[in-house]
Amino acid sequence: MLLSIIIPVYNCEDCLTTLYKRIIQTVNTLSGITDYEIIFVEDCGQDNSWQIIETIANQDTHIRAIQLSRNFGQHNSITAGIELCKGDWAIVLDCDLQDRPEDIANLWQKAQQGYDIVNARRQKRQDSWWRKITSSLYHIVFEWLAGLSYDPQVANFRIINRKVISAYNSMQESSRAFGAQVQWLGFTTGYIDVQHDNRYDGESTYTFRKLLLLAIEVITSYSNKPLIISIGLGLAIAFLAVIASIWLMIKSFLGIPVKEWTSLIISVWFLGGVIISNLGIVGLYIGKIYDETRKRPIYVISKKIN
Repeated sequence: MLLSIIIPVYNCEDCLTTLYKRIIQTVNTLSGITDYEIIFVEDCGQDNSWQIIETIANQDTHIRAIQLSRNFGQHNSITAGIELCKGDWAIVLDCDLQDRPEDIANLWQKAQQGYDIVNARRQKRQDSWWRKITSSLYHIVFEWLAGLSYDPQVANFRIINRKVISAYNSMQESSRAFGAQVQWLGFTTGYIDVQHDNRYDGESTYTFRKLLLLAIEVITSYSNKPLIISIGLGLAIAFLAVIASIWLMIKSFLGIPVKEWTSLIISVWFLGGVIISNLGIVGLYIGKIYDETRKRPIYVISKKIN
């Protein structure tokens, strides 16, 4: 039974040695695992992460390492690791040590109860209040527009079996969102509650802007609800315009002076904004179609070790 542990790495040089040691200590205690591999996917950060990974990989043949040619993003890095892994089971783990490597054992034990997927559900997240608020807003908007029910306490930390790995690898769209894609696949899913630690070092690179862009990317990739909303908004405005026209006609018939230039200008501006917004939404979907037709690779590998 081969276990693959996939770790996307971006600017985490101070965490890597400790992370590696804690993973090794945990994996060596797992019953039923005959071999394992740890796949570090370095996403072309600005620190010395790759040099540290290279040193570890040259000392331990269980370590497989790849460096991407440029920064492709966390979810593309996870995709690279999953496509290259050989395990019967795969665990995805962030590199910042907020998810405890010791919980790998709990994920493995839960998976042996017959689940294809086991998600780690974070308790008492150790993030700033701003990060918690923006993350909650992201999940609320995502659930409403994408139509997928997703637990905001679940991030990337989970274990999946080879059946799920194969199904995930068959999804070749350019827009990647690991958690949402695994959720969409279905399969039998279990959960464990885990402790969420403080970051070992540094700060999260996920700003509100990045979360917003990720939400737009995922929503336009998995749902046409924004288009439906724009149609509904257009019909509602048209209905209100008809009501307003009837009201003005009635006032005219009754001999009441009609001087509505202010409201007319406001209406023109409002309708102009709605039209431009709807064109933008349509443009996003057309852009998605364009991205998919180019068939560019999801990631490009620059270096490999082991």
